[in-house]
Amino acid sequence: LDLSNCSLHSVPPGLAEATAAIVLDLTENPLTALPSGSFLGFIHLQSLAVPPALQCPGGSDAWQEVTVDRSSRLCQGQRNLCNASVELAWPCPENSVCAPDGPGLIQCLCNNPFHGYKCLREGTFPMLLFGGILGTVTVSLSLLLWGTQRRKAKTP
Repeated sequence: LDLSNCSLHSVPPGLAEATAAIVLDLTENPLTALPSGSFLGFIHLQSLAVPPALQCPGGSDAWQEVTVDRSSRLCQGQRNLCNASVELAWPCPENSVCAPDGPGLIQCLCNNPFHGYKCLREGTFPMLLFGGILGTVTVSLSLLLWGTQRRKAKTP
């Protein structure tokens, strides 16, 4: 994806849809900063060229090789921080596994059959119980309101 020399002052919002990009060139743009979530989901990105004044997203630890010349900073070989020997600042909770989510970013995915906040709930969502309670409450309130409000309706 070649976005070089496009007069970009910020990362375009449509870039979030290009998560399948392997090579991305943002050089020769008057970019002042790369917001931290700009490359969320870019797990296949292997080569990123940015203006030399900017740092590689995720820092130099998120890339195998960072080279700088007078016209660009080239970030190559995105590292999987889940496999890194460096301890993660926020390790994933029990019943989950670490997965890459872009340069310098990780996500914790719940192991099956766990789900919910911090992967603490086991099994599936009780859809039948939830639907039964919701339906019963709705019908009861409807009947109550119909019974109490129908006397206020004027008959022609």
